[in-house]
Amino acid sequence: MQSPVLVLKDSLTCESGSKVHHANIQASKAVADIIRTTLGPRSMLKMLLDAQGGIVVTNDGNAILRELDIAHPAAKSMIELSRTQDEEVGDGTTSVIVLAGEMLHVAEAFIDKKYHPTVICRAYNKALEDALAVLDKISMSIDVNDRSMMLGLVKSCIGTKFTSQFGDLIADLALDATTTVGVDLGQGLREVDIKKYIKVEKIPGGQLEDSKVLKGVMFNKDVVVPGKMKRKIINPRIILLDCPLEYKKGENQTNAELVREEDCAVLLKMEEEYIENLCVQILKFKPDLVITEKGLSDLACHYFSKAGVSAIRRLRKTDNNRIAKACRAVIVNRPDELQESDVGTGAGLFEVKKIGDEFFSFIVDCKDPKACTVLLRGASKDLLNEVERNLQDAMSVSRNILKHPKLVPGGGATELTVSATLKQKCSSIEGIEKWPYEAAAVAFEAIPRTLAQNCGVNVIRTMTALQGKHANGENAWTGIDGNSGEIADMKELKIWDAYNVKAQTFKTAIEAASMLLRIDDIVSGIKKRQAPGSTQPSKPTIETGEDADNEQMIPE
Repeated sequence: MQSPVLVLKDSLTCESGSKVHHANIQASKAVADIIRTTLGPRSMLKMLLDAQGGIVVTNDGNAILRELDIAHPAAKSMIELSRTQDEEVGDGTTSVIVLAGEMLHVAEAFIDKKYHPTVICRAYNKALEDALAVLDKISMSIDVNDRSMMLGLVKSCIGTKFTSQFGDLIADLALDATTTVGVDLGQGLREVDIKKYIKVEKIPGGQLEDSKVLKGVMFNKDVVVPGKMKRKIINPRIILLDCPLEYKKGENQTNAELVREEDCAVLLKMEEEYIENLCVQILKFKPDLVITEKGLSDLACHYFSKAGVSAIRRLRKTDNNRIAKACRAVIVNRPDELQESDVGTGAGLFEVKKIGDEFFSFIVDCKDPKACTVLLRGASKDLLNEVERNLQDAMSVSRNILKHPKLVPGGGATELTVSATLKQKCSSIEGIEKWPYEAAAVAFEAIPRTLAQNCGVNVIRTMTALQGKHANGENAWTGIDGNSGEIADMKELKIWDAYNVKAQTFKTAIEAASMLLRIDDIVSGIKKRQAPGSTQPSKPTIETGEDADNEQMIPE
């Protein structure tokens, strides 16, 4: 029987029943099919045309789905999954969509057989718990101080990306950057804030091999008076300010009535003395470089250049925070509150260089900096944008490993082990939940199957051989070599995944599938647009005497 569609007050439509379940599942499968071909090292690239007419060439799941303009609410929530995965762990953005799409696909048969969605969701949640238990069992702890092991893990995680052709370069940059900004909190905990303290500076020109992690920071600014201020200082004393070094202007319009001619000179002298006083308070700490986030008056520039001090003004707050972390300075709000401990002495060199047409200031050779800049060079902006996306993923993976130093096999081996274990367990489950539980076990095979498809090998033969090897939960490290499509030992090929990337992928995919299965109504409060030219003029309303009596009279 077809589900009813209710129309309420001409602007609110409501669909309910199994029709909605099927619509949601179809929409989710469509989203999964869009990026299915971008999984694995032999994946296809997508060329996207954004709203501004720019072109993006990428195989990053999140970057592709971000550009899609989809109206269906279930498809939108699937796209949100990819964004969540990217923000949370930085990798697995394609896997999570493929897995969630497969979980919904296998649930469709049970919806047709009139299974209640709650029963399916209960079975899925049980499968998730057991899958995470399998992950814990097959995971392997690693030493974060073993650089070759860490490099291998980061390389295998970004091996599916466009920049994998550049070898160790991206993995080296990511590892150097994340180890630089890592802070030990004690009790084995480690804080790595890659958004706040790592800046990626993209400068077109040069070769990608010229990219490097600076032992300090750089920003797109020059000194205020280039001719009079030094552009190179060794072991600079740096003062960071968050206040303007110019005369304060009135909040509102200020009028000053001057009776005598001398009063004008007095006013000007007061302004000059105020600025001179600010500069004296700063200069008594003998700085070599003064950086402020606000303005710097010409008079202050004069006093600084006279004292041989370089100055930079109107710097971004985020850049100022990074400089403070790199050279161990403290950002001061008022010059009269300056102390010797606020002066940054951790930097080894301040230098202004011209790259292309612009000047960049470098504060480098810092002693134990807790912030850094990754300088990326490349042939074009498109290449640099893709390298930056891959670098962000690599840094996220490095951060995850530093925080949770555990890894699991890659190449679909983890999913096959989870699938085989769940298939064994499903025989011990009683009641009708047994069948959705088994279907969830089969759904995990979507990842190795997609890898095999993208390699161009015989999918049925490869999957049958893999299922045979994993039959009793054995050979946990046997998976697919993403380049050749052959069955191989992942430990030998050093194809690994970070533990919490896999765990987050499973959690996000199954929870999202459960949420979409629970939806049985789509209520839209948006009025359907009519085709242009088909608008009908509104019918004239005839007012009756009763209506006139009911109206409130406006007093004269």
